[in-house]
Amino acid sequence: MESLEVSAKTVEEAIQLALEQLGVSQKEVEVTVIKEGKAGILGLGGEEAVVRVTPLADVPEKEGDIPQRAKEVLENLIAAMGVEASVVVKAESGVGGESTGTTTLDIEGDDLGILIGRRGQTLASLQYIVRLIMAHQEKAWLPITIDVEGYKQRRYQALQNLAWRLAEQVQTQQEPFTLEPMPAYERRIIHLTLAENPNVTTYSVGTGESRKVVIEPKG
Repeated sequence: MESLEVSAKTVEEAIQLALEQLGVSQKEVEVTVIKEGKAGILGLGGEEAVVRVTPLADVPEKEGDIPQRAKEVLENLIAAMGVEASVVVKAESGVGGESTGTTTLDIEGDDLGILIGRRGQTLASLQYIVRLIMAHQEKAWLPITIDVEGYKQRRYQALQNLAWRLAEQVQTQQEPFTLEPMPAYERRIIHLTLAENPNVTTYSVGTGESRKVVIEPKG
């Protein structure tokens, strides 16, 4: 595909017009600003901006490649940690089996506790780093979830069961109960699990890594 020169009032408008005509995104082209353009006085003497947009011969980054590239980023991080494991891309489905747009990566192998860490902190850090790297590449924050041998799902169910059990205890004894410190996403599970419970309420106290959930009776 040949280059295209387009003029408009501003550089941004000219680039947008060129992209629309070519039917591509900005990361699929090289943009050369030929003339910046300038505003006139009372509409007189102004000059339009001119840009040349050249489609790249090979565009490796396509939306469909995001899960695979995220997988490669995670594999490189794991290898750098000296851990032997494999990464599997798993489909994330929502209501009706439709895709949620989330890239889910599950790490599989033996003795992977080191990748989970205390209270899941290492796993949370891995997920954050992969998201950060992919966001830098894509110029956008992407929904990427990382798990280790289904740890998060098991932990989610365990926290739900804990929340229900403690809610019954708080309701029966009519005394508040303070849980151990938890990372933000685990506290959120407790809050959401008991959000509709008519007998108890929840809130968080503390700061940083010491932040914890309190369950107390209503009324």
